Amino acid sequence: MPMDERPTLEDVAAYAGVSRSTASRALNDDAYVSTRAKEKVLGAARELGYSPNQAARSLVTRRTGAVAVVLSEPEANVLDDPYFASVMHGAFRELSDAGVQMLLMFVDTRDDVPRTIKFLEGGHADGALVFAPHKGDPLPTALRLARIPVVYGGRPGTGRRGAHAVDFDNEGGARLAVEHLYDSGRRRIGTVTGMLDHPAAADRLAGWRKGLEAAGLDPADLSEPGDFTMASGEVATAKLLARCPDLDAVFAASDLMAAGAMKALRAAGRKVPKDVAVIGFDDHPTLAPAMEPPLTSIHQDPRQQIREMVKKLLSLLGGENIRPETTVLPVTLAVRDST
Repeated sequence: MPMDERPTLEDVAAYAGVSRSTASRALNDDAYVSTRAKEKVLGAARELGYSPNQAARSLVTRRTGAVAVVLSEPEANVLDDPYFASVMHGAFRELSDAGVQMLLMFVDTRDDVPRTIKFLEGGHADGALVFAPHKGDPLPTALRLARIPVVYGGRPGTGRRGAHAVDFDNEGGARLAVEHLYDSGRRRIGTVTGMLDHPAAADRLAGWRKGLEAAGLDPADLSEPGDFTMASGEVATAKLLARCPDLDAVFAASDLMAAGAMKALRAAGRKVPKDVAVIGFDDHPTLAPAMEPPLTSIHQDPRQQIREMVKKLLSLLGGENIRPETTVLPVTLAVRDST
């Protein structure tokens, strides 16, 4: 570079060994550029004596510094479910630590989808963390054409391929629950499922069935549908008891339904775990240990899920070329007195 010429953005990028777009974002203090890249660019700018044009700078950033967390679930379900409470808290903390503002959006009905897409396309958020778990939900299909990056919590209910997602090993967790019950001497192991239009609920049912079959047990007549609420767990367990009086264990697809199952068992004069063992799924930290007796549950960590989702999204916003795939997080068994 001749001595009488001012260094350009291209000069800074070349000196730092990064792309022009990364150099531009680093100089504009973009939250989505890695600390290492930002330090290299700023160091190159200092050494070359580069001073950005402030007018041009304001035109090229086009960043809001905000990420939308979109929950495509009826509002009442979201507010009553401890899993979503953990998701919202975890998202706020992880995004805040990254210097990003969180926008919370509810998609209560199908009629809310056009409004949601219009908002996201309107430049109000740089990206979205989306929970849209039900089959037939139009939101994931609508988001395919969105001009912002999207990462899903769990597999989208549409089953769409080519999506960035972070899920838990729901099937493996259910098999883990059945194995634990079988090893403790239980042979009539029923299950209360979640809504089967929900991939996680379908996977947990499949894992329960495979666990029984691997143990040489017949799953016939031992499942009853629920909807992840305490009331549904109580009703479903009462039906299981009426149909299978020799029931000696219940695997509930959520901790809330496990609480309902315990209520039904007490009403029927059955003691937990002496007569019937109970296992939940979620291992919610303020719910499972507080039950009477404390609930054995499949442990999953929503904070870990959110952390991985934010990591993927920040990488996408930073311009990294990431192959769309579902990251599956492991689950473990938290053993307490209910088994």
